[in-house]
Formats: sequence, structure tokens, C-alpha cells
Amino acid sequence: MLKTLAADFRIVFDRDPAARNWLEVLTCYPGFHALVMHRFSHWLWNLGLPLVPRLMSHIARFITGIEIHPGATIGRGVFIDHGMGVVIGETTIIGDFALIYQGVTLGGTGKENGKRHPTLGENVIVGAGAKVLGNIYIGHNVRIGAGSVVLREVPSDCTVVGVPGRIVYRAGERVDPLEHGQLPDSEAQVIRALVDRIETLEKEVQGLSKANTEPVLVAASGAAVEAAQCRMQDRAIEEFFDGTGI
Repeated sequence: MLKTLAADFRIVFDRDPAARNWLEVLTCYPGFHALVMHRFSHWLWNLGLPLVPRLMSHIARFITGIEIHPGATIGRGVFIDHGMGVVIGETTIIGDFALIYQGVTLGGTGKENGKRHPTLGENVIVGAGAKVLGNIYIGHNVRIGAGSVVLREVPSDCTVVGVPGRIVYRAGERVDPLEHGQLPDSEAQVIRALVDRIETLEKEVQGLSKANTEPVLVAASGAAVEAAQCRMQDRAIEEFFDGTGI
């Protein structure tokens, strides 16, 4: 447990540029305080001790504004930034070096028994206000955008944005975990593609309405360019709808 707490302490300096010295982290970081109290309450929970772990969790919520059920399993080096309003359910599993912002909910979707909360892999980033609900698996190195609602499993090495969350793959692109504003806007891309498609169709209708047969070669080459653009737009639209409901 001491090694885990040491990793929780060190990660603060890596993830928060406002962390200036060790005394400030020990006294002024509610995310770290909530994790320390959870480590002890989780240990007591595993021993089968009644009431006391839940009471410790309740006290931690009162002090920090972060509610972590003592049954949740949290890896080492996890950082809860600010943390106000964070809720982590009983059967949640969080992998090592996860980064969780304020207002995040890792919750269930019903009253089913057994595993009913999400499992997060390693190096997962969950943006402010995001909701990850149900017994689903979130792969390693996944970034969940602020305000997203994730209801289905997400493979490793991709980004999820929107409501409902849609997957946007980021093959081969390294992103600083703190660059939280650098998220793609898949909805805007699809809307732009549809607007371009409408403009293309309008031009074709206008061309057909004019009984104009000149110049044929130029028109044919222009049509080929527009067809190529449409194929690129089709790909963006297909990727968008393939991610629907994730």
C-alpha cells in the first residue's frame, strides 16, 4: 500500500503544473486525500469489516467532494484532478496511471447484481463531466472527451467524444494527456461533409437545367474531381455512423 500511495503522490507533479511542493500536495489536493482514504477503506472492505469502510467513504466525500465506494479497485498512480463531484461505483476497476477530472461518473445503469460498473485500462483519461456507465471495458490509452456519455465498450488507443460517445481513432498520433482541448469534432466534420454534398448536388441540378453541352471535357474533369471529394466525404460520414452508440 505504501508503494501505491507513493506513486499516487508522485503522479501529481507529472499531471498538474500547479503542484509546486510536497507540502502543498499533502495539504491542498482533495484528489490525493480521497485516494489515501480509499486505500484504507478498500483494505478494510476486503477484510469483510462491516460499516466502517462505508463510513470512511462517507467522511471522505464530506471532506473532498469525491465519492468512491470502498469496493472499487483503483490502480497505482491514479490522479483525480480537482475532483469535485466525482462518483466511482462499487464494482469499478481503474487501471494504473488513469487521469480523472471533476464531475466524472463511473456508474451503473440498473440494479443488476455482480459486476455493474465500468473497467478502465491503463493510462485512461476521462474528461470533466464525462459519464461512463455500465459493465463495459475501456481499453488502454483511451481518452474520453469532456461531457461525453459512454455506454459501450471502447477499444484501446482511441478517443471518444460526444453524446452518445463516438469513437475517433488516432493511429500513430502521440497526444499530451494534459492537452484536453485537442479533441476532434466528429459531428462538425460530418455536418461539413453533408453541406458540401448538398452544394455539389445543387451545382449538378443547375447544370442539368441549362441545356448547355459545352465544354464536355472540362465538365467531365470537374465531375471526376467532385466524385473524388464525395468519396472522401463518404468515408468521414461512414466512420461517424460506425461509432454511433459507443
